[in-house]
Amino acid sequence: MKGIGYQNREAALAALTDMTRDVAAIEPEEYQQRISTAQAYMREHKIAAIYLNAGTNLKYFTGLQWYPSERMVGAVLPAQGDVQFIVPFFEVGSIKDYQVIEGPMHTWQEEQSPYSLLVKVLNDLNVAPDATLGIDESAAFFIADGIRQAGPALNLINAKCVTAHCRMHKSASELALIQRAMDMTLAVHKAAASILHEGITTTEVEAFIDEAHRKVGATGNYFCIVLFGTATSFPHGVKDPQTLKQGDVVLIDTGCKLHGYLSDITRTYVFGEPTAHQRTMWQHEKNAQLAAFEAAQIGTPCGDVDFAARSYLAKQGLGPDYQLPGCPHRTGHGIGLDIHEWPYLVKDNPQPLAAGMCFSNEPMLVLPGEFGIRLEDHFYMTSNGPKWFTQPALSIDDPFGLDS
Repeated sequence: MKGIGYQNREAALAALTDMTRDVAAIEPEEYQQRISTAQAYMREHKIAAIYLNAGTNLKYFTGLQWYPSERMVGAVLPAQGDVQFIVPFFEVGSIKDYQVIEGPMHTWQEEQSPYSLLVKVLNDLNVAPDATLGIDESAAFFIADGIRQAGPALNLINAKCVTAHCRMHKSASELALIQRAMDMTLAVHKAAASILHEGITTTEVEAFIDEAHRKVGATGNYFCIVLFGTATSFPHGVKDPQTLKQGDVVLIDTGCKLHGYLSDITRTYVFGEPTAHQRTMWQHEKNAQLAAFEAAQIGTPCGDVDFAARSYLAKQGLGPDYQLPGCPHRTGHGIGLDIHEWPYLVKDNPQPLAAGMCFSNEPMLVLPGEFGIRLEDHFYMTSNGPKWFTQPALSIDDPFGLDS
C-alpha cells in the first residue's frame, strides 16, 4: 500500500482534532414534526396508537435516550394527542433529565404491572378496547406478551409500518450528522493505515482506532473489525487476533456515533505489494460497488441495486447469486440511529428508492481460504439520484487518494 507514510501511534493521534464542535443535535421542533408525521400516517391507516420501547424508536420520536431492560420504559404515541410516557416510579428523576419532548408521565411501582398501566393509558385516551395498537418492532417478546395479556381484545400489529415509514427518510439535519460521523471515521481510517507495521496485531489496531475516534470527538468505537490475511475472508471476523505480515490483505470496518447517528466505513488494501490476483479481485469489488451506485435512482426498487452489483460479479465468474467465491451477503443496509435499519439493498426487495434514504454500499467479495475484500461507503438519495457521504477508495495502492 502506497500513499500513506508510516507514523508511530503518538504522531498519528496528535494529527487528529475534535471534529464535533460545530455540530448541532436534533432540535425539539424536529421531534414534534416526526410525531406529527407518524400520527398522520396512523390516522390514515386506522392505527389507534403505537408503543415505543426504550431504544432508537423512542429516541427518534421523543429524543429520550434510554436503554431497554427487563423493566418497561417507553411511550404511547396516540394517533391524536400528546405522547404518554410509561416509566418505573423510581426512575422518574433520571428520565426527566433525558427528556426532550415533554408529556404526561405514568408510573408503576415494582410490584405493579406496567402492561395494565399501558392499557389504562389507552382507555384514558378513549382508545377502544379492540383498537389496533402497534408494538415497537424492537421490543422484547415479554413486553408484547404482557400487553396482549393485559389487553386481550387489542389488535396488536408490528409498529414497523409506522416507524420505518418515518425513519427511512432522513431530514437535512439527520444527513448532516451522518455526514460528519462519516467524515470522522474516514479520518480515523487514514490514521489507522499510517500506523501499520509488520508484527502489529489486530487488537493493537482496534485499540488505536478507539483512541482515534475519541480524539476526533466520538465516545470511542461504536464497533470495530480489524482483520489480516485469510481472516479477511470471514465477513464479521474470527475469534483469535492476527499479526500483520508482508503481503497480507488488511480489512478494517469501523464506525462511531454522533448525537446518536452512526458512521460505518470499510477499507481493504494490502500491506506491501499486492499480487496480480489481489489487484484483480480488489478492482472487481470496486466495480461492483460502482455498479450498485449507478443503479440507485429514484423509484428504482432496492432489489435492483443489489442485482446490479451481483450481475457484474457473475460476469467475472463470481457467484452467481450468494454463492462463493463471490458476494455472500446483501449489497447494503440502511443507516441512521441504528447501524442496520430500513430499507435494505437485498435481492427482490420491492421498496422503491426515495429522497432521504441512506444506504451502505458493500458488495463484499469472499474467496474462501484466501482473502476477502470489502469496500464500504454510504450514499443517500437526493431528488437527482445518489450522493456519496464519503468518496470510495481510489485504488489498492492508494486507497485514500493521497497520491493524486
